[in-house]
Amino acid sequence: MDMKQIIIISAAVVILGAGWFVISGSKSGGTAMMNAGLAPAEQTGETMAPKTEDTMAKDEAATDATTEKAGGMMKAGSYEPYSAEKVAAAGDSKVLLFFHADWCPLCRPLDADITANLSKIPSGIAILKVNYDTETALKQKYGVTYQHTIVEVNSSGTMIKKWTVINPTLAATIAEIQ
Repeated sequence: MDMKQIIIISAAVVILGAGWFVISGSKSGGTAMMNAGLAPAEQTGETMAPKTEDTMAKDEAATDATTEKAGGMMKAGSYEPYSAEKVAAAGDSKVLLFFHADWCPLCRPLDADITANLSKIPSGIAILKVNYDTETALKQKYGVTYQHTIVEVNSSGTMIKKWTVINPTLAATIAEIQ
């Protein structure tokens, strides 16, 4: 065999392998990869029960526990959408800006873990979820280039520390705080 035939055969093997990978990913054999970072109900295809007035009242009460309705001021030990007013209202609390994108494979599991463990966010810590795709000025201000970045700031918005998520858990995130 000459070199040209070896290259053609190698290219064919690579193309066939890539085609098999794509095809197998769309069938049940590839669901583990496609489900990475999804909540358990999303992985199994289960649907959530429709909300009743009772469950909506409970959800609202849980929201009231972490957010003051007047002015939307954040409280310590919370996980909420970002706003500059919430950072300014932080006082002595530790504030983490979680630059999140719905399409990010590390953001989804961290978001799910934080949401599942809201009661484990220590008092004095507020995590604010920043939309990576729309908060361009904020990304530029803190030099954020990856959607799975967390920036610790004080109440004046001065950066204390910045890191990218490697272990997408609330515990690992809390451990990084200075």
